[in-house]
Amino acid sequence: MFEDLPTDVAQVSPVSPKTDFEAGVFLIDKPAGPTSFAMVRSLRRVLGIKKVGHAGTLDPFASGLLILCVGRSATKLISAFMQGEKEYLATLCLGVETETLDPEGSVTRRCPFDRIEGVKIEHCLEGFRGSQQQVPPVYSALKHKGRPLYYYARKGINIIKDPREVFIRTLERTDGVQDICGNEALLHLRVVCSKGTYIRTLAADIGRKLGCGAYLKELRRTRSGCFSVTQSLSGEIFSSHDARDQVLNSALSVEEACNLLQ
Repeated sequence: MFEDLPTDVAQVSPVSPKTDFEAGVFLIDKPAGPTSFAMVRSLRRVLGIKKVGHAGTLDPFASGLLILCVGRSATKLISAFMQGEKEYLATLCLGVETETLDPEGSVTRRCPFDRIEGVKIEHCLEGFRGSQQQVPPVYSALKHKGRPLYYYARKGINIIKDPREVFIRTLERTDGVQDICGNEALLHLRVVCSKGTYIRTLAADIGRKLGCGAYLKELRRTRSGCFSVTQSLSGEIFSSHDARDQVLNSALSVEEACNLLQ
């Protein structure tokens, strides 16, 4: 069963389009494919404002809620926005492992299987609920000597960071299936977790515990803190002829955003 969204999920109040717009917060539903920074560039182009940042990266293959902050007074809130709990819909491909733990990397191992019982899957998921130590993936944006880990990984140098404590409040199946059968079968999950949780790592860890391996095939962020993807504007809007008006109509003022953080 899906849990209801928290009662403090923000109710976004639109502001009227205006040419002298200086700062605000925008909720964008990023499609799978473009990078998070591509969304930043699109918003810069539409608004003609250079000071734009995002509160939490989504990998190119992932979709869902991306919080974009425009103007100095809004970008100052980025760190605060990133502290909130996150919610994802994740699809794991069982029986296959990849170099990057997601569909963007080459396959490193295959482990065909006939059937995995639903009881075994539930027992596995139970072990990942609550507080735990998680090792960040070597293909990540975490820094080492001023460079992201993926910079080294692409050169064949794997920098292993110390485990970090994360908290997974909800980890449940959404596919309604008991047993999973067939080669490269899919496992659909809903995850509610703390800041800093890597769903790619969670997927790989689940696969290893099941004994067949797994990688994160699809990911969609549905909530970040008090903001829900249901309140967001489609990322496809940036290519429309009236993109500016539509984007400004969806803006959350800095004052409103500050009130939500209190």
